[in-house]
Amino acid sequence: EQSAKLGKDADNLTKALKGDVKAQGNWGEVILERILEKSGLQKDQEFFIQQSLTSEDGSRFQPDVVIKLPENKNIIVDSKISLVAYERFSSAETVAEQDAALKQHLTSIRAHIKGLSEKNYQNLYGVDGLDFVLLFIPIEGAFNIAVQADNNLFQDAFEKNVVIVSNPTLLATLRTISSIWKQEKQTQNALKIAQE
Repeated sequence: EQSAKLGKDADNLTKALKGDVKAQGNWGEVILERILEKSGLQKDQEFFIQQSLTSEDGSRFQPDVVIKLPENKNIIVDSKISLVAYERFSSAETVAEQDAALKQHLTSIRAHIKGLSEKNYQNLYGVDGLDFVLLFIPIEGAFNIAVQADNNLFQDAFEKNVVIVSNPTLLATLRTISSIWKQEKQTQNALKIAQE
């Protein structure tokens, strides 16, 4: 039974990486949630998963994660990204196949950046966001090959108010946010003690 379960899990992961976009999205969200748990932030207090938001024109959005900051600020994290082309790049047998897959991978990332930028998450009703959205790429290799192949990727994304992050950079960012919350709580406790 354990062997069958492990085989099924391996098949599901392979399926996710080879083209089931819904499975890829779910897998990316699981990785994102695990990183959030390791960061020290508290679920449903300092971060919210799949929180439904409404824009001023009545459109509904459901970002993967909304991270709360002191003073009613927020950071939105999106992990939905197709890695089909990256899988093709990884399994390519010729340089020409690799080059074609790499171009598709970069095109996919750039299209996702454009889509995130157009959603204007940071301007949603009820979200006093920062000026950017974090685009989380859950596979380090997919992140690395993209930024190595396209020197302008970070800058172009930043100009569209999107910051691309991978596992280690996201964890470092979240730990910084966790430290900000600890400092904020200490300050609030000190003020409360002083008032009493």
